[in-house]
Amino acid sequence: MAAPFQWARYQWHHITSADSSRNETAGTDSSSPSHRPLGLGRSTKGTSKMSGKHRIIVPCLDHFKDEYEKLTKGYKNNRIRTTKYTLLNFVPRNLFEQFHRAANLYFLFLVFLNWVPLVEAFQKEITMLPLVAVLTIIAIKDALEDYRKYKLDKVINNLLTRVYCRKQKKYIETCWKDVYVGNFIQLRCDEIIPADMVLLHTSDLDGICHIETSSLDGETNLKQRQVLKNNGMIYEFDPEQFSGRIQCESPNSDIGRFKGFLDRPNKEKIGLSKQNLLLRGCVVRNTETVVGIVVYAGHETKTMLNNSGPRYKRSRLERSLNTDILWCVLILIVMCLIGAFGHGIWLAGFPESPIFTIVESSGQQTPPALAGFYMFWTMIILLQVLIPISLYVSIEIVKLGQIYFIQNDSDFYCEKSDSIIECRALNISEDLGQIQYIFSDKTGTLTENKMVFRRCSIAGIEYSHEANTKRLDSYQESDIHCEDQSTTVSCSNESKRRSLSPKVVRTTVSSKSLNQFSASSGEVGADGAGVPPHPRHVAFSSPMEKDVVPDPVLLRKFYQIKPQSLCEAEEVALETSYIVDFFLALAICNTVVVSLPNQPRQKVRMPSLIKTPLKSLEEFKQMFQRFSVRKLSSSSLPSARESSENGNNFVSKLFFSRLKLASPTADEEDKSINELHTTDSLDSINEMDHECLNESEHAGACDALDKSAAYELCYEAESPDEAALVHAARAYRCTLQSRTPDQVTVEIGFLGPLTFQLLHILPFDSVRKRMSVVVRHPISNKVVVYTKGADSVIMDLLSPASGDNKSELLQTDIRKLTQKHLNEYAKCGLRTLCIAKRVLSDSEYAEWLQAHFLAETSIDNREELLYDSALRLETKLTLLGATGIEDRLQEGVPETIAALRKAGIKIWMLTGDKQETAVNIAYACKLLEHSDKLFALNVQNKETFEVWMNTIIDEIERSISQNDPPRKASDFPCVSSTASELHFGLVIDGKSLELALHETMQTKFLQLTGRCRVVICCRATPLQKSKVVKLVRNNLQVMTLSIGDGANDVSMIQVADIGVGVSGQEGMQAVMSSDFAVSHFRHLRKLLLVHGHWCYTRLANMILYFFYKNVMFVNLLFWYQFYCGFSGTAMTDFWMLILFNLLFTSVPPIIYGVLDQDVSADTLTLLPELYKSGQTSAAYRPSTFWLTILDAFYQSLVCFFIPLCTYFDSTVDIYSFGNLIITPALLVVLLHLIIESKSMTWIHWAVISGSILSYFLFTLAFGAVCVKCNPPANPYWIMQKHMTDPTFYLVCLLSVIVALLPRYVYRVFQGTAFPTPQQRAKQLDVMTPEERSYAIKQWMGTNDFKCENSSLQTADGSSPTKKREEATRMLPADVDPTHPNYVLV
Repeated sequence: MAAPFQWARYQWHHITSADSSRNETAGTDSSSPSHRPLGLGRSTKGTSKMSGKHRIIVPCLDHFKDEYEKLTKGYKNNRIRTTKYTLLNFVPRNLFEQFHRAANLYFLFLVFLNWVPLVEAFQKEITMLPLVAVLTIIAIKDALEDYRKYKLDKVINNLLTRVYCRKQKKYIETCWKDVYVGNFIQLRCDEIIPADMVLLHTSDLDGICHIETSSLDGETNLKQRQVLKNNGMIYEFDPEQFSGRIQCESPNSDIGRFKGFLDRPNKEKIGLSKQNLLLRGCVVRNTETVVGIVVYAGHETKTMLNNSGPRYKRSRLERSLNTDILWCVLILIVMCLIGAFGHGIWLAGFPESPIFTIVESSGQQTPPALAGFYMFWTMIILLQVLIPISLYVSIEIVKLGQIYFIQNDSDFYCEKSDSIIECRALNISEDLGQIQYIFSDKTGTLTENKMVFRRCSIAGIEYSHEANTKRLDSYQESDIHCEDQSTTVSCSNESKRRSLSPKVVRTTVSSKSLNQFSASSGEVGADGAGVPPHPRHVAFSSPMEKDVVPDPVLLRKFYQIKPQSLCEAEEVALETSYIVDFFLALAICNTVVVSLPNQPRQKVRMPSLIKTPLKSLEEFKQMFQRFSVRKLSSSSLPSARESSENGNNFVSKLFFSRLKLASPTADEEDKSINELHTTDSLDSINEMDHECLNESEHAGACDALDKSAAYELCYEAESPDEAALVHAARAYRCTLQSRTPDQVTVEIGFLGPLTFQLLHILPFDSVRKRMSVVVRHPISNKVVVYTKGADSVIMDLLSPASGDNKSELLQTDIRKLTQKHLNEYAKCGLRTLCIAKRVLSDSEYAEWLQAHFLAETSIDNREELLYDSALRLETKLTLLGATGIEDRLQEGVPETIAALRKAGIKIWMLTGDKQETAVNIAYACKLLEHSDKLFALNVQNKETFEVWMNTIIDEIERSISQNDPPRKASDFPCVSSTASELHFGLVIDGKSLELALHETMQTKFLQLTGRCRVVICCRATPLQKSKVVKLVRNNLQVMTLSIGDGANDVSMIQVADIGVGVSGQEGMQAVMSSDFAVSHFRHLRKLLLVHGHWCYTRLANMILYFFYKNVMFVNLLFWYQFYCGFSGTAMTDFWMLILFNLLFTSVPPIIYGVLDQDVSADTLTLLPELYKSGQTSAAYRPSTFWLTILDAFYQSLVCFFIPLCTYFDSTVDIYSFGNLIITPALLVVLLHLIIESKSMTWIHWAVISGSILSYFLFTLAFGAVCVKCNPPANPYWIMQKHMTDPTFYLVCLLSVIVALLPRYVYRVFQGTAFPTPQQRAKQLDVMTPEERSYAIKQWMGTNDFKCENSSLQTADGSSPTKKREEATRMLPADVDPTHPNYVLV
């Protein structure tokens, strides 16, 4: 049964993440079905949008019936429709959309114009064929795509779920499409959530429901959702007893926000947040039963509102194409005006009206001026092919072919994640070849986003963790193979499930409930039998991330915590309490879910750990006194002794007040501290191996720690930072054991499990840049706030030193030392976090709680109120310490950056990290060189900012002009000073960046950045990132690319010309907002330098070729007008005019646009300089366009006048003369393509041969059957006669040679005397490997290449030295082989 369920999940994930769904389809949602189960919802059919900011939801129950019908009649049902068309509106709507294109409107106008008898040029029906063909092809494509969406919609809408029926008083199976707002939904484990609903009940005693949101953001780690507080129905939920009303915000697309409250009959309000909301498309995990009430359904759900469909971007080449089409329109108008004036002058030259003119109805002859006016429109119809109607269709086909080859490039395949490149935007592939600026995120884009705990500072003392550093430096992930094996098994089973027939699955899904599709019933083998389940991979839990080696000094300090000190009065070392609080904060201040390794989706509960209750505090003390704990040898612990002596100078509360032996029961949480003592329990003390304390060696201590662990735990974190900190705390035996909505259990060393009452969680956000948890201390019964966050924020929230108090002075010293350690961590490229705490009195907490409750229950301005509330709590903090976490550099990043820089691309780093960390990573990835002059802008006011910018600009200009070393670093804000090369870099922080983005500073800021090779924007917010990209793109008129991996990069990805998402550790939000998705930053190298270059060059050349062949063919008709009195007569049949561009010459340019290669992939990769041609639009410029037009004019003159001169004063008829012109013209057009092609394959030859063959077959067949097609002229047997005439072949040969000779000579001369870099690089592909290697090294400027055997002879008998001389001559003229700038990095 798992196979249909998995297939249904796959289809749901596909439809919710598909690019084809659009917001506007919500307005076309069909009405509610005419038949539905009784009592499930309203009977009205209205689907109008709810007005106002709020909506009220009442349950679908009998005692709310009237109010329910009144309030919810405007809400949408749960039916979704992602299709654009129906059977009734397909034809009109599709035509309406297609005629949004100006070209289609133009040709439609010509069709109607040809129906006017006075200006008719062709047969009315034949004129319609090109337009009808184009419209039909696109309509068929749209219909097939829409039908695919319709089938997926039908599957989704007919999925079954359990809905409470008010008539039958029970849950019944109902289709998703029949779910309405206010319905109660009952779900079971592994079922998909059908609509957005507020969680009312779970089978979990803690009121927790875990969901998997991979269909929304790609993250496989679990998210916690919580039942409404004070719901009153914890153990059993009866919908009939639910009597509250929910008021919430109107539907919106913000997945990370939900505001509302539950209004109970007793006027009590319970605040609602995103923690209470289950989103459509997510999967219920770890919970047997879930009940919720629907608040948003169908197209009003957050999932559907986020599916805005593919974003249409116009490429730069397309914009240039539109301009050149306007030029073609102008050329057409000029040619038609010439025809109109020529016809009028020709008629005026007759002394009497000629007999072939048409007499008007009044019997009068048409005046020459009026006849010329009519002829203008006739010429428009005759020469309409000058505007290439088939060009747009051909461009779409070519782009699809290019995307196909990009997606099937094996170099983009990531074996570890089993992913390939994803092309989400199909119309901007050519822009990949013109990128000038790249804006990159740091974390997860340049780095792996695998957070590894490296160092920490506690109470001003730094612990370097050298053993852990050595482990990481020499780390080899040997366990990856094991992980990959399990993943491979899972993937293979998944592929087997997906390979099942969709027809079988569809019938199953439509007739059975999702409750019967249990994904946890086991994997499906090839024979359908279940196989034992494999442990699912847990995010951020690779051995490199979780195997932390403790620092010996810090570990020994843990063992110096003497149990006898618990019996002392009030004073213990303050350093000890700092250490314990520090690791408690690491273990508690997060949202990590604890699970078992063999069942990572099953939550760990702690009742089995609590066995023996303690009757009194005195008994607890006596138990410790039974143990003889020996101190560690002082001679072997000099650092520990020194730290202990320093610690004796600290004064603190009793260490015992910072720990708890067991958790109080739920009923006793309000008791006093004395009462709590009698309910404490302890079990791990009896199991403690006290002899582990006798070990003086660090390895022995670690082994004892591992042996004492009862079992292995899995931590599922929402971010790699959280996982790294929890793993670090666990390395010191401060182990997070379990987490419930009300309490967190942590086991500290040999003291046993300690349970803290969890009061509030203030989650991390990009504004506050910190996270806090509010707990009640288990022993002191005080409210404690643990906070972690960015040092730039936490340092400003610390308690100020206002007096001579010893503790305040101590905090000042700790703050200074910690800041020093933070700076050192940042210089090492580590990510830094500060850890702090605050102790609240009951009165302070009660006052804050009251204000926080008002903020939670507010709908309007809730974010501002919650921010103010958090700020009141997170002040006057006590600094505990700081952490340094390493984020390793991705493989291939330095090489990729070096190649992109050689390609002429400027790279900016936009990151939210601190300055030192960003600069260190920039040096590590070769974005910055040690020889670069690095300036820093860290100012607070506008005047100072402008002064420093002017100072830096003047200094750079002076250095460039004089080519002298800049002034000493003390004269301006400079980080490093090495003036060996004239390369400059700029580092700017968030506050200064805000000043730079001011309207008055933008020009000066761009002047400064234009002189810098590297720009690093640190401490930048997501909004600032997008503003920077927009500023550079709009003001400098350059092609930009943004790349990132997280939700904070979405805005800049969408603003750039090309947005690239990295599918990494932070979910899929960046990927879903991007145009292209890759798995590693290094893939940019081939994507841009190879595929980008190919896509741009191919498409640009194909467009030029289309213009050429259309202008060339149209001019044949135009030249004939000079010999027929500009009468609008064509010298060939109408069918030939239509099929010349539509059939005979349409396929070769498409193949040319898809398969042509000017340079091989290997050469493009080795020589990034070749990419610069795309940045300057070398392949498609106004000059190349006009040269192409002139060449087309010349070739048309040759193809027309050579047959004319040959058969001058002969008796050849009009269609025979036309055949003598069209045949050589076709050969010229196709052979012209061969000259322009940079590479020829058998496909090219087959297509060109097929085009020529189809032309002759058509003309022979048409001439044989068309006896009286267009009287008085007749194409009968024309080609048959010409093929027996030697003069016909001579005319064709002469016309082809004369027409193509200038272009061929130009190409040969240019390739020999003035070759482009691409032409020179093309010659490298035909060299032998030894010659090619030498030529490439010479190109890049290495002179130390030596042939291993200079006596070897090449295949043609020449010496390698001679070949090397030839290879050297292939270097571009502007390349100096001895110049150091051409050294390969």
